[in-house]
Amino acid sequence: MSDNGEQRTLGSVLVALQFGLIVLLTWLGLPSFLSDHAPAGAWVTAVAGAFVGIWAVSTNRPGNFNIRPVPRAGARLIQQGPYRWIRHPMYTAVMACGIAAAWANTTWLAWLALGALVAVLVSKAVLEERWMLMAHPGYAAYRRDTCWFLPWIA
Repeated sequence: MSDNGEQRTLGSVLVALQFGLIVLLTWLGLPSFLSDHAPAGAWVTAVAGAFVGIWAVSTNRPGNFNIRPVPRAGARLIQQGPYRWIRHPMYTAVMACGIAAAWANTTWLAWLALGALVAVLVSKAVLEERWMLMAHPGYAAYRRDTCWFLPWIA
């Protein structure tokens, strides 16, 4: 898939699925957090996810960030902050918050939604990696020196 329009369409579909699953997981997990019935581990995971997400967004400059896996024209390759160790810290943050929501809810639907969310984010990361290699000459070296979602775990 080399056509920019096709990339945008596929990226938009994945983003729509991602946000739909985030809304579902929030709807399922939030009552446990609000009623103070969420396990301590779920709280720690949610806070860690929020921290990584805020750190990643604050490291990226305005106009450089894209919710679709298609790199923005003229975007700069970010290699500081959490990007120093992992290539997809925003996806890591979303997964951590999804884990927290499923952990707090504990129903099969929450765990199924989490599995679907992880599948969507992995799909986005695979496509983003392919397109980043084409857009940024230094991405191959950066990819060799960093991990996908968690530091020190390829």
